[in-house]
Amino acid sequence: MSNKTIPEPWQSFFEEIDRKLEEETVLEILGGFAITQVYGSPRTTADVDVVSINPRGASQKLIEMAGEGSPLHKKYKVYLDNVGIAPLPENYEDRLMEIAIKSFIHLRLFVLDPYDIALAKIERNIERDRDDIKYLAHVASLDLKVLKERYEKELRPILGNPSREDLTLKFWIEAIQEERASG
Repeated sequence: MSNKTIPEPWQSFFEEIDRKLEEETVLEILGGFAITQVYGSPRTTADVDVVSINPRGASQKLIEMAGEGSPLHKKYKVYLDNVGIAPLPENYEDRLMEIAIKSFIHLRLFVLDPYDIALAKIERNIERDRDDIKYLAHVASLDLKVLKERYEKELRPILGNPSREDLTLKFWIEAIQEERASG
């Protein structure tokens, strides 16, 4: 995705962050912001779930500037949330996609691909996550074999309770198959 703008208040929020940065700073994003801004979900979100901030030294400054309760949060009613501990498939960095915003000088935004976004939600598995998975399965035409293969090879070995997540994945795949069959 290149040379685009994003809707307000996100555009102004990120432009203000960009103006305050002194060096290139990369945000790796998953969750609701990615699903709404990149994949077009109609659901709303007030945060940007950031799994990684580079350089690492910029993380604390950025969260102080734009995290929950910060001046930018109060001004724009949106904020950065450094989630940090989401389970991510082993090679997710190789599949990151940049949202190239034409007005940014220092800030670079990258989102996980739809399979990796889905798999990052597997441990939490709340209703909103399940809705997001179904939405991504539809708009991104997720190949369920790829989803299962990536889970088994890149995520399952690092999970704390893989037998529970095996059941979650099975449930997701069945729900997506049912929706596709009825749809």
